Amino acid sequence: MRWPGLPRVNIPVIAGEGIRMSSRTNPRRFSRLVALTTAALALAGCASIAPTADHHQHVFGPSIVALLATAERPFHELTARDIVAELDRAAIRRAVLLSVAYLHAAPGRAGADAHAKVRAENDWTAGQAAQYPERLVAFCGLNPLADHALAELERCAADPALRRGIKLHLGNSDVQLDDPVHLDKLKRVFAAANANRMAIVVHFRASISRQRPYGAGQARVFLDQVMPLAADVPVQIAHFAGSGPGFDDPPAQQAIAEFAAAAARGEPATRGLWFDVASIVDVEITPATAAIVAGFIRQVGPGRVLFGSDAPVATNLRPRESWAAFRRLPMSEEEFATIARNVAPYLK
Repeated sequence: MRWPGLPRVNIPVIAGEGIRMSSRTNPRRFSRLVALTTAALALAGCASIAPTADHHQHVFGPSIVALLATAERPFHELTARDIVAELDRAAIRRAVLLSVAYLHAAPGRAGADAHAKVRAENDWTAGQAAQYPERLVAFCGLNPLADHALAELERCAADPALRRGIKLHLGNSDVQLDDPVHLDKLKRVFAAANANRMAIVVHFRASISRQRPYGAGQARVFLDQVMPLAADVPVQIAHFAGSGPGFDDPPAQQAIAEFAAAAARGEPATRGLWFDVASIVDVEITPATAAIVAGFIRQVGPGRVLFGSDAPVATNLRPRESWAAFRRLPMSEEEFATIARNVAPYLK
């Protein structure tokens, strides 16, 4: 029997309760053979391990298709059935569907009926997750700067299908932590989520298209002023504080460096922090960037890193391919196995 990447090992025949040995078997050689066989099987198990859960997935309802599709750039509905098919390909059991309802309340897109559209998309996402109750959960999406943000959060908190958590996208919502008004609104949303025991997934990366300030300073403001308001719930930093695909983003590297240093120091604000790695490792990652990502993972601790892959559309890697790409990082099999087994509290 030969496991890929391992030397050839002749495995003794298993018979009944023990291993059948011939009278010519050398006991010392046999002991070494057993040790090699055990190691081979263990390594093979690590090599074939799949993540337990995908902590960063999306579905897109008809209203999102209508919002985003153009003649030049078609955009299609993405359903729970599509997501489950991809999970099955990757041998992943569970996933969280992060509602993108906040797109209806984004600057330049929000109209007088924004809250109605946000509400409808959140409910549609919940309905999709309900089709696979043993595998999927839905999070409520909202823009923390919108006038209806707190009302929608409370509505979702009262809905069994949406009460597990909220998804915020600071870039899409153009949240600027250097703006006192924005910071105050974000703090109110975090406090309300904490009061309702709702987990928070936050796309922390500030707007790239608008070239908003972003880096270690914004991460520090978040740790000092926002995280203390969510002390009782998990807070998941999406895309490792970047945006993906890829991680060749110096401001994002500065932000995750601040988070990682705080986690390594054991700062109280980091106690409930988790980090997902959705779409930050692609097939074109350079050795230098791969080393940077691996270094930050070790600094925050593999035990708080969550696998995620992002919506399986356009050029985004599908869950199976995303995990394969992630495994190209210069990390140990033990570290990969830890991350694969990690499951956020909101999925337990």
